[in-house]
Amino acid sequence: MRRMTLLVGALLVFGTACKKKEETKTEAVKKDDKPAEPAAPATPPPTPTPAPEAKMEPPPAAAQKKLFIDVHELGAGKVKAADVAEAHKKDLATQGKHNVEFKAYWVDEKEGKVYCLSESPSAEETTATHKEAHGLMPSKVMEVTADAASWTPTAGKNLYMDIHELGAGKVKAADVADAHKKDLAAQGKHDVKFLNYWVDEASGTVMCLSEAKKPEDTIATHKEAHGLIPKTVALVTEGR
Repeated sequence: MRRMTLLVGALLVFGTACKKKEETKTEAVKKDDKPAEPAAPATPPPTPTPAPEAKMEPPPAAAQKKLFIDVHELGAGKVKAADVAEAHKKDLATQGKHNVEFKAYWVDEKEGKVYCLSESPSAEETTATHKEAHGLMPSKVMEVTADAASWTPTAGKNLYMDIHELGAGKVKAADVADAHKKDLAAQGKHDVKFLNYWVDEASGTVMCLSEAKKPEDTIATHKEAHGLIPKTVALVTEGR
């Protein structure tokens, strides 16, 4: 009987222990089943401040070209139009190195003078082109303004270049434009056709290009139109 009692007691103790163990396990499971606390949102990395854009420097403006007439004085009877044509070819082959563009030239064989018209950044670049091309240096280079950018001589007509020397600072391009209008109004009476003119205000020089039968007709037109008589009138050959 006593043995039976001991066995029952042992079973009760074992059952109680198991029950406690099961309760402990259940509590542990409940703890594990508890939803996890949401993680605090991660602090976003600071937005990098964009570096200031580098200022793009504008490309240097191309050198603005001006209009020049340079004069070569080689001596009376010492130049031929054919020789100048060959020298001009060399100018054309060289001009790109100096950003120069030769537009036309005129040869006065009688007086041995050559007049070259060019667009260039400076008088020095025009001179440098001549020096590199053939070595024939001008005696002077004038910055000029023109009446027109283009002109077309008539084949078979005599071409004349007349030059007015009015004195440094004593002529304005606007005044020459007015005088030229008068030339155009009078030229028909003398069978003259003015093609273009160029003005150098700094030296007071005006150069007029015209077609006429003889130089006296050009002079007569100027005289009737405004009274300004050229210092020289030369028969010239034009080349381009």
